[in-house]
Amino acid sequence: MATLFETRKLGLPLMNLIRLEGLPILKQLHLEEELFRTSKDNWCIINDGTDDPTIVMGISGKPAELLDIKPVLHDEIPVIRRFTGGGTVIVDPGTIFATFICNKEAVPGLQPYPRPIMSWSSLIYEQVFQGIGNFRLCENDYAFGDRKFGGNAQSITKRRWIHHTSFLWDYDARNMSYLRLPKRAPEYRMARDHMEFICRLKDYLPRSTFINKTVEALGTHFSLESVVYEADKDPSAIKFMPTTRQLTREELEEALSATDLENCPAQYASL
Repeated sequence: MATLFETRKLGLPLMNLIRLEGLPILKQLHLEEELFRTSKDNWCIINDGTDDPTIVMGISGKPAELLDIKPVLHDEIPVIRRFTGGGTVIVDPGTIFATFICNKEAVPGLQPYPRPIMSWSSLIYEQVFQGIGNFRLCENDYAFGDRKFGGNAQSITKRRWIHHTSFLWDYDARNMSYLRLPKRAPEYRMARDHMEFICRLKDYLPRSTFINKTVEALGTHFSLESVVYEADKDPSAIKFMPTTRQLTREELEEALSATDLENCPAQYASL
């Protein structure tokens, strides 16, 4: 583990590294938001999988547009609205998460805007996937060729930015049916359905190899220091109130009702 003295000697900024396994995605997002809002340090969070299938939408996501709400309600799939932008994903034990939370000056010369941050992060994964597949940054996604395996979301403030990625290590094809084709899909998707648009990372390298290579690549830009996260922290001791939250069943039912009203014939719309 590098000391602060060694970090200064190397000329690399310090980054705290938290490695998790199976932390529920809501807890992970609460942790990310807390560190982003209240900490002055740089952080990397890697969470190897989550628990039950969960839908995560961006801060401005609308369930009626993005979800097939009836089966979501029937199967009791949790829906979370996170504090960052970006698209909608369904995550489960086959998803690997990697998040970078950085101060504005952490990466020399990096302009704190979405596209430069996206381009910089792709350099990390170019190191990870060197000689593996045909890795590309396609608009806001990570892909092999024209098939997506990583979706990204960001938030940027005056002094800090956060960039987090959901990697499709594996997925259950049935879960993809909960998601609608978004109105603002990337051009390279070319209206393909989910099964034609995405691919599994497990077809390219072992799970542990991907995680270890990510840490190794990040270590060429930062001096990493491992930090233990207390997942069972006493809730009464937590003063920060995150904005990331799970939508209630009532909210989803209201969205479904609004959708049904929009889709009904004109002669019944006023009834």
